[in-house]
Amino acid sequence: MRLRVTLLGTGPSQGVPAVGGTDGCGNWGECDPAEPRNRRGRTSALIEAEDGTRLLVDCGPDLRTQLLDNRIAGFDALLVTHAHADHIAGIDELRAVNRATRRVLPIYATEVTLKELQDRFSYVFRPATSGFFRPALEAQVAAPGETIRLGPMEIRLFDQDHVVMRSLGLRIGGFAYTTDVLTFPPESFEQLRGLDTWVVGCMTSGTNPVHANLDQVLAWVAELRPRRTILTHQGDRMDYASISARLPAGVEMGFDGIALEVPI
Repeated sequence: MRLRVTLLGTGPSQGVPAVGGTDGCGNWGECDPAEPRNRRGRTSALIEAEDGTRLLVDCGPDLRTQLLDNRIAGFDALLVTHAHADHIAGIDELRAVNRATRRVLPIYATEVTLKELQDRFSYVFRPATSGFFRPALEAQVAAPGETIRLGPMEIRLFDQDHVVMRSLGLRIGGFAYTTDVLTFPPESFEQLRGLDTWVVGCMTSGTNPVHANLDQVLAWVAELRPRRTILTHQGDRMDYASISARLPAGVEMGFDGIALEVPI
């Protein structure tokens, strides 16, 4: 089986550029505005199996544009890695997905994350109405150590330390997706051995108190030795050209819209 993984967004909580700048056109930090791959929406991904089964991972505030840009009208389920706003604030856009698929959408998350979602977006968990005038989601509790079965995909979940909260990583065969992580518990790190393709959060070339930085990610790669590693959740110090020039073979910068064909 093969997966097609589309990185819908590869940026941090503010996106790149962030709102601001001396001319109001955005704060690009160290990123070159002339390089299109430096323009980054909030981090999200779509994972598609060969039979067409689709899983969306996270639904940030750029979701509507991301779905339109990548010609995605629907998917079968949503997995939320954690409850930070840049991963959930596009939840109201799921109303259009309900309408396109004509059904309630299952949403997988930990009990803690679902509680946060139910507190902040209680209306999306109410019984569906004719016409889907609001999103209609069905809560599915998911925990580290469990496996979600969605179509032909077996999605193994594991725990990640994001410092201010826990987040979920996932593995499907030889593919893993691990955004918003500073450190991995030992049992979770073991889940990353023997990978073909790894998408991993890498916030900065400097330091960050709650996200892994470039040196840390490269140290993980040196130990785990996946065939291919793609960076995501990249902040405004991660200029595409200058950082790409520093990366070893097999490691590359992700960018919004990149599609990965992954043998698993």
